[in-house]
Amino acid sequence: MNLEIQINNSTLPNARYVTWSPSPCRIRVTDPTGITGATVPVRLDRQGPATGGVIEFANTAGGPYSATLNLTLAKIGTSVNFFIRGVFGKPSSNDRDLQIRARASLAPPAFQNIASVPLMVRVRKNANKLSSAERDRVIAAFAQFNNQGMGRFADFRDMHVDAADFEEHHRAGFLPWHRAYLLDLERELQAIDPSVTIPYWRFDQPAPKIFKEDYLGKSDNNGTVSFSATNPLQFWTTDNVTGISRTPLFNTNSAPPNPMSENSTLALGADFASFRDMEGDPHGLAHTSFSGSIMSKQTAARDPLFFFLHCNVDRLWAKWQRTNSRFDIATPASFDPVNPGNKAGHNLPDTMWPWNGITNGGRPPFAPGGALAGSPFMSAPGPQPRVQDCFDYQGSVNLLNNLGFSYDDVR
Repeated sequence: MNLEIQINNSTLPNARYVTWSPSPCRIRVTDPTGITGATVPVRLDRQGPATGGVIEFANTAGGPYSATLNLTLAKIGTSVNFFIRGVFGKPSSNDRDLQIRARASLAPPAFQNIASVPLMVRVRKNANKLSSAERDRVIAAFAQFNNQGMGRFADFRDMHVDAADFEEHHRAGFLPWHRAYLLDLERELQAIDPSVTIPYWRFDQPAPKIFKEDYLGKSDNNGTVSFSATNPLQFWTTDNVTGISRTPLFNTNSAPPNPMSENSTLALGADFASFRDMEGDPHGLAHTSFSGSIMSKQTAARDPLFFFLHCNVDRLWAKWQRTNSRFDIATPASFDPVNPGNKAGHNLPDTMWPWNGITNGGRPPFAPGGALAGSPFMSAPGPQPRVQDCFDYQGSVNLLNNLGFSYDDVR
């Protein structure tokens, strides 16, 4: 007897990644040898190290979820649907560090191990708390994508410039645009190493590990960032210049003093129009906690730290959404009201530059990067994301809206 288990309804190895959100799965008999009746009982459970990721099972997306799931499979090979999700607070540390195990009862009541599939509970984590292996995978993927200035990272650097300022900032689309931007980059990094997510720099807490030579580099008195001999970021090149310019204006063993705390940010208001004031503080003040490229919109994306910073900005939005139930665009407080006078790209139905390729009508005269990177198992947000596609990122309203990422501390 043989079984086929599909994760995210796919047989592809690079689809075997889950978050806290329900992932649709299927199982079927592919070789009925040994099955004496028309059906066979099968029990699903999980296996993995104590420090690895943990999943749970359910018959439907809404649950209830449990550590095991009993199913009845047809001998003729009809697929049976089920769902899995990561157990909150128990993400993976290594690529596909746990397994779904399928055990069949060919001779009741005994169950025999028949099939297993490895997978990973892959979520975005606090950059300062990554293991050395997780850290090294992240910086290796960034370095490879940049390829000493000759790689596709140049497109992402070119997306975030002064000429695109009003596509990305100052209006309601600030948070949705940067969510799509991070997702696009993250998917490109995952094409290099599927275990990687963009970590977040929680700038209201000390994060000394980030500013070391084996991570994002240590700044000298002149603002030059140095790296260890084994750190591939030592070859980081943008704008035909090798190296990173960054001077912290605070003691990196402490948090920057000026950006407001997480609690104060979440308390800005329960409506989006109030919450998006966080573009100035803490977001803006996190940028200006340094001199060097990261303090300026025109040059900030030259520095990999920029993406860690913005991952935390997005995490704060995600936590605000969870706190206030703001995933549904039909709820007025989830976003600013549609205003015909708004600049295109800042209303819910608008497609966003540069993924829409529009280079006229008030848009910048260039559109680097092409369409937003696709996922091996997620259809959202599509190659030309709209503002409204960036809200229901965990599929809380509609599972088809799931963007395929979660945060380690946002359920």
